[in-house]
Amino acid sequence: MYPRTWAQDVLRCRLCETPGLSMYCDICHIHLCKACVGEHLSDQSKEHKVLPFEQRGSTPNYPKCPKHSTKQCELHCEQCDIPICALCISGEHLGHKPVNIVKHIESKKELLQREMQELEKSISPKYQQIASNIPVQKAALNKNSQKLTSAMDKHGEALHREIDIRIHKLKSDLNEMDTKHLAVLNKQEDEITRTISEITQTITELKKLVDSNDVSRVSAYKSRIAEFRRLPPKLTVSLPSFTPQKINKEQLYQQFGSLSASSIKTEEQVYTMDSPGAESSPPDRPLIDVPRIITEINTEYGVSNRLVSVSCLSDEELWTRGGDNKMRLYNLKGKLVKSVHTKSGNNPWDIAVTRSGDLVYTDGRDRTVNIVKNTQIQTVIRLEGWGPRGVCSTSSGDLLVVMNSNGKQSKVVCYSGSTEKQSIQYDDKGQPLYSSLDYNTQYISENRNLDICVSDNYAGAVPWDLCVDTRDNLFVAECWTGKVKKIQYYM
Repeated sequence: MYPRTWAQDVLRCRLCETPGLSMYCDICHIHLCKACVGEHLSDQSKEHKVLPFEQRGSTPNYPKCPKHSTKQCELHCEQCDIPICALCISGEHLGHKPVNIVKHIESKKELLQREMQELEKSISPKYQQIASNIPVQKAALNKNSQKLTSAMDKHGEALHREIDIRIHKLKSDLNEMDTKHLAVLNKQEDEITRTISEITQTITELKKLVDSNDVSRVSAYKSRIAEFRRLPPKLTVSLPSFTPQKINKEQLYQQFGSLSASSIKTEEQVYTMDSPGAESSPPDRPLIDVPRIITEINTEYGVSNRLVSVSCLSDEELWTRGGDNKMRLYNLKGKLVKSVHTKSGNNPWDIAVTRSGDLVYTDGRDRTVNIVKNTQIQTVIRLEGWGPRGVCSTSSGDLLVVMNSNGKQSKVVCYSGSTEKQSIQYDDKGQPLYSSLDYNTQYISENRNLDICVSDNYAGAVPWDLCVDTRDNLFVAECWTGKVKKIQYYM
């Protein structure tokens, strides 16, 4: 009798090898017959879920608990942001707030879906558009170079042999400029091409994760959306030009003409969501009946050094400031990541984070607005007669600064870099935006409709500072306790 081949084989019970299956263990992923179900369930070293064969695969693929080997992680600890099992609740996660891991994964898949859509519909097209402009710049560079070379040749022929050396020098200078310019363009093109490839790979991975039931893979995914939101810089090129002069033998060397130097201006491009992305903004999502505190972040602030400002750097870290001259970056577990002292040694009045992730702070006594880039502090605005108060970074990359003039009047000024673009002192009813007292706290922000929103602590309009992350979680600063509470208020 010939042995059975794979094509001829039928599914058999894993225990007794009886053909014709009717049951399946969705945890162990083995086939069973009805008679062997009891024997399989008697193995109590791990959990089992035996289903009719037709219903196999309906159980989520829960990860095994690293702390309790016989248990599966069917819960998710919101505070620690890790999968846990039922036994973990009474252990190191006692007092934490667990949620059903399936609901957590569904929620995360919604975020992945939105992230994938943003990559496909917004970020990737922007990179493609930037990349498509580089060949145009190259063509303009080549055309300009040919034009200048032709002009140099014509002028050189008129000056004959006396000017050959000088013409050769001009060409050499031009070629050197072109080489440097082309190297910059080639470098940016290579970087953008590589990033586009990474975005395409990320989109493919996200598509797989959105359709996947593998909890471990979905939970392990680390978002790169913040990295991709930082668009490559825009190169503004000042091409060289050649200025011929009328030949004068007496002043020959002054008549050769000159080649202007080329320059490359790197202009930071700010990423903003396209209008289709705005359709999925929080106002279209239902509010939950009772906002839920997800995490309480303990900081070193308190009664002696009150916590007065918070600003999200990312979904995992936030900047804070209190009553001293140090600004502190914390993660969601309350760990101090790093701290920065003000340039002048004065206490900062307010803080904000730019779209590119740089920290901005106002110095009321020094009358300056400063940006912290890595470890360097740059003063971008210096005022006279006015003192800066609240500050925020807009979706377009501008800075909105509240300023006060010796307690007599206040206004809001919009800056692009160090250049003033607009000044607003009154609302649409002709009323001052702020009470004009110098010692009150004056905050400002921009909402999703691009409206300027202001708050006046002295006027009793709002509590202390707050901010939201990209997932629309609310972070509230508690002045006297020094705690930052992460609150979920949308479904």
